[in-house]
Amino acid sequence: MELLKEIIPKFKRVAVVGSSKEPGNAQSLKEIELASGAFGVQVQYLDVLDPKDIETALRAASKARADAVLFLGGPVINAYRTRVIELAVKDRLPAIYYAPEWVEDGGLITYSVSFTDLFRRAATYVAKILKGAKPGDLPVEQPKKFEFIVNLKAAKQIGLVIPPNVLARADRVIK
Repeated sequence: MELLKEIIPKFKRVAVVGSSKEPGNAQSLKEIELASGAFGVQVQYLDVLDPKDIETALRAASKARADAVLFLGGPVINAYRTRVIELAVKDRLPAIYYAPEWVEDGGLITYSVSFTDLFRRAATYVAKILKGAKPGDLPVEQPKKFEFIVNLKAAKQIGLVIPPNVLARADRVIK
């Protein structure tokens, strides 16, 4: 929410697009609502269960005058990534995505865990298990490394200027 607030100064409404069938999205939505409240941002949840729901959801976001869209994961959303990005750009909706490949494919921004770091850390767990450690004895760890990626081409397509102080914090900028 903080990034969206910095990028969109008049940020008051966010459409959250996800799938109620995706485990974890309910908890993510609770966290988003909590964070939104701290910034005085209204949340509109749009459930995508079927490919036809994608266009309907983004149309509803535009109709409700959402200032931005936050995409959560889900089987349909993931399978139609290119279409989701195209529709967000077509509707000139600034969007934040949950994984880098969305921004690499033309989405605006992502702030997410570093999957490379997670995979590397998973390998250390596998190595410990192969050396005899019991999986139940290994500690549960939270992600420690996050990535913030900005796509300036996407920003230009929707007529958005990313402030220099935000760009300075990006781990990667796609030009």
